[in-house]
Amino acid sequence: MQSNEAKVFEFMKEKNLDAFFISSPTNIRYISGFTASDGAQWLLFTKGEKQFFITDLRYTEDAALECPDYEVVIWRLPGKTVADSVQELLKKTGCKNVAFEGDDFSYDFFMDFDKIVEAEKVPTFNVISDMRMVKSEEEIAYQRQACEISCRALEDLLPEIQPGVTEKELAAKLSLYMVMNGADTMPYGNILISGARTSLLHGVPSEKAIAYGDFVLMDFGCQVHGYMSDMTRTVVVGKATSEQKEVYGLVQKMFDECNKITKAGTMGCDIYNAQMKVLEGSKYKGYEYNNIGHGIGLFVHEGPFNSITDKTPFPVGNVRTIEPGLYIPGWGGVRIEDQILITEDGFENMTDDFTRDLIEL
Repeated sequence: MQSNEAKVFEFMKEKNLDAFFISSPTNIRYISGFTASDGAQWLLFTKGEKQFFITDLRYTEDAALECPDYEVVIWRLPGKTVADSVQELLKKTGCKNVAFEGDDFSYDFFMDFDKIVEAEKVPTFNVISDMRMVKSEEEIAYQRQACEISCRALEDLLPEIQPGVTEKELAAKLSLYMVMNGADTMPYGNILISGARTSLLHGVPSEKAIAYGDFVLMDFGCQVHGYMSDMTRTVVVGKATSEQKEVYGLVQKMFDECNKITKAGTMGCDIYNAQMKVLEGSKYKGYEYNNIGHGIGLFVHEGPFNSITDKTPFPVGNVRTIEPGLYIPGWGGVRIEDQILITEDGFENMTDDFTRDLIEL
């Protein structure tokens, strides 16, 4: 199988590039496998298939252990910037041009880079994120494991969802259960909100106590070797009202319509339009959101997106989510989200271990 580094050199050859400077932390991990990133690392690929890992003294040992095929370069020296190190390496390797990630550079960083680096500078956009769109067997295995852990953790949490417990307490326990079930020890931000707050698409867990009759919406996931899961379930504390059942049932139908058309070649706009069929003539039309899913891997929101405008066909090997919902300000909301793998003959549901039926606690 072609290595991720080989993909970079192939891109350079196709575009007649002497060098490629990689700055996005997610892309650095994808290409090099380096895990200890805090944004103080960069990669430089140059002609002659030379690979440089640019960092400071805090990470030289980590880099040597995790990235043995790279020459480690220390940039943080008195009076020196990252751009100075890049310029020295480009001059040493005889590079006349250098590509960089135009979708990642800050203004200040680019100004320093532009002033110091003498080679022709070639901006690129979405080069490595497009590579990341199709997952390897190893990446898929990590994501399957992350999804299994998430499902188990939610099963562990359900008995804890009771009146009087706060959203923050439950969110903390959910993160703990994922780690105890085998996830990486740095879970990313999870959403756990209740009652009328469930209409907040990305609400932050608060001190609000769970009350009888509340919807509790949990949009969460974990990481295994950095690869992410993402799922959402909405439950009711106590008996659901007729309106809660109606809204939940509509979201289930929206989800089912999306599933019916999901396969290789489907576009995100197709998924969005599929959910809208259910809402035609409904009093709840207008309470949906215009992006109901995304790719997922080392980053939680990757392309393609299930949005009203995205016309990127889903490739085989893409891991993504489907997450329709209805969000009614002052009343609450419902979202159902599963993570899936696009296959040759349809898709595999990675979070199918946990029911999508309405749970009354």
